[in-house]
Amino acid sequence: MSGSGIEVRPYAGALGAVVSGVDLAQPLDDATLAALRRVWLAHLVLFFRDQRLAPAQLKAFAARFGPLNRHPILAGVAGEPTVLELRREPDARYCFSDWHTDLTYMERPLLGAMLYAREVPAAGGDTQFANMYLAYETLSDGMKALLGGLVAVHAANVAAYLGDPTRKASEAEMAARVAEHPVVRTHPETGRKSLFVHAVSTTHFKGMTVAESRPLLSYLFRHALRPEFTCRFDWAVDSLAFWDNRCTQHQALDDYFGQRRVMHRVSIEGDRPA
Repeated sequence: MSGSGIEVRPYAGALGAVVSGVDLAQPLDDATLAALRRVWLAHLVLFFRDQRLAPAQLKAFAARFGPLNRHPILAGVAGEPTVLELRREPDARYCFSDWHTDLTYMERPLLGAMLYAREVPAAGGDTQFANMYLAYETLSDGMKALLGGLVAVHAANVAAYLGDPTRKASEAEMAARVAEHPVVRTHPETGRKSLFVHAVSTTHFKGMTVAESRPLLSYLFRHALRPEFTCRFDWAVDSLAFWDNRCTQHQALDDYFGQRRVMHRVSIEGDRPA
């Protein structure tokens, strides 16, 4: 395969692209991989349809973008510690469905993640994505100047993990996961600035109390998720989404109670935000 065989169709105005003309189960040559990375950086999240991927093949594709992550709180599937199975049975009540950026309570949050659909509901269970470049770029110059000097504290949201059947960490271990990151992050590959806070893990600004931080953070949380910054992906079996965790947020919609949804997820180690 070569990079010239890839076809790309923008999925929404804010972010996202559907990629065809590539079989992710097969080894990719350097030209194809470079083309995919360019498209990914431009569109922030890529969607692939009709891919047949065993866990080992999903891992092999993800590993071309960097070292794979072992989740600090959730356990992987048997024999594949870097592959998470996100399974919801028809009678399950638990579903984590808040907007977030992954693992920002770590000193080095993820570079990105891939989600692959094994079984999907007849209707519902979509995933939404939001463009944090746009969230930053649409702020006023005065707000940008203010945020440029701020650092945010991120902590693992213990309550969000308590109902997950794959949890391997204790409550004390989860509570100890705290990190500090700039509110405005510069992407290490594109050089673009993005808003790097989210409602699940960002607790307050460094040097301020939670109460003092709340009004501004609440505004930023709302602003970041304006509809015109988002897209919504409708899953089908054998679809894959690959998002850049450094400049996006995402949300799984909890609108399919009584139906089964099974996804495999692989994540890629990132760097320290700056």
